[in-house]
Amino acid sequence: QVLLAESGGGLVQAGGSLRLSCVASGIIFSINNMAWYRQAPGKQRELVADITSGGSTNYADSVKGRFTISRDNYKSTVNLQMNSLKFEDTAVYYCATDYSSQRVVDGRPRFWGQGTQVTVSS
Repeated sequence: QVLLAESGGGLVQAGGSLRLSCVASGIIFSINNMAWYRQAPGKQRELVADITSGGSTNYADSVKGRFTISRDNYKSTVNLQMNSLKFEDTAVYYCATDYSSQRVVDGRPRFWGQGTQVTVSS
């Protein structure tokens, strides 16, 4: 059974920072691509950042230069460092993965965490 457990969300003022973590179990973590998605109230879920098994990263334009995704294969953990947070970053953030690298980034990963709330006050 694949389990993804996020942590690190919370309330922060605009301009502040948060670090999200996601611990994975039930998969061979080192060979899986990983992603962070988010969903704001009334909006569709969107891909925020992804990282391949080899460590290559991609970011949504809205977070480039502010967010950094990283992974620790020894701890089966993927992190999202979020700096210079804006009000519009407020959302529930989800960790996701799949055995298919394509599905990890096209909105259809089969394995999701429960989500962690990030609230940025303006």
